Amino acid sequence: MKLEKWSDKVGEFEGKSVIVTGGALGIGGGVSRAFAAAGANVTVMDIDDEAGDALIDEITGADGAAQYVSADAGTIEGCRATVDAAIDAYGGIDIVINNVGIQPPSSYVDAVDLPEESWERIININLRSRFLMAKYSVPSMRERGGGVIISVASVQGLLSMPFVSAYAASKGGDLSLTRQMSIDFAKDNIRVLSVNPGTINTPMVWRALEGTGDDIEQGLIDSAKTHPLGRIGQPADIANVMLFLASDKASFMTGSYVNVDGGMMAVGAWAGTVGAGGSD
Repeated sequence: MKLEKWSDKVGEFEGKSVIVTGGALGIGGGVSRAFAAAGANVTVMDIDDEAGDALIDEITGADGAAQYVSADAGTIEGCRATVDAAIDAYGGIDIVINNVGIQPPSSYVDAVDLPEESWERIININLRSRFLMAKYSVPSMRERGGGVIISVASVQGLLSMPFVSAYAASKGGDLSLTRQMSIDFAKDNIRVLSVNPGTINTPMVWRALEGTGDDIEQGLIDSAKTHPLGRIGQPADIANVMLFLASDKASFMTGSYVNVDGGMMAVGAWAGTVGAGGSD
């Protein structure tokens, strides 16, 4: 998703302060661009400094407003520093997109063989970061009269596959935390939602395919066949749904999730591989 000059337009999120964790590449990069193009002031948290700096240059070069924070979402210090940076630069926080997530190729083993430190790292980044970002962002949202928190969970939070114990646990926990926090923060006019992507064409998916031993190109082709629409998704597919969920158009939505999966969750395992227009 390329930004076009939008300085002469009034975006739907004009002046809103948005944090995107893991916001430099893949889904996060697409979401950061989309909110910037819609007028938001975007704080991009990531640990890939080269990608983060390049994205900020791209956004500001298109007359957008964005800053990059080099921070580890798996730590208290990283989450708190990101929130502080957004408040310092933009006066507060309106929207948090919890996008950051990892699924290292080395983690594709069963629970017996998964090192404890791998479990802890995946849970810290994929799940604990959601708690920490809420803990430090919600006070600012309360001061501003409300807000929106949206997590990128996964269809693997609903169903699972072999050898992903930590990842599956983190995504299932993400969905449960979404439900729970939506109850606690409803009185504050803070909505909490999740998005479950199917396979999206991102660097994380490429690395995951490497972890299974698949050729990346062939793996993407094979994955497309598991989606009834016959293709894998793009970061813009997720970003478009995020824009809707964060907007007033979704003002009566909280505590729920949206599958953005090309129909993957509509297909039972018994159905085999499904391609566009019918079964293969």
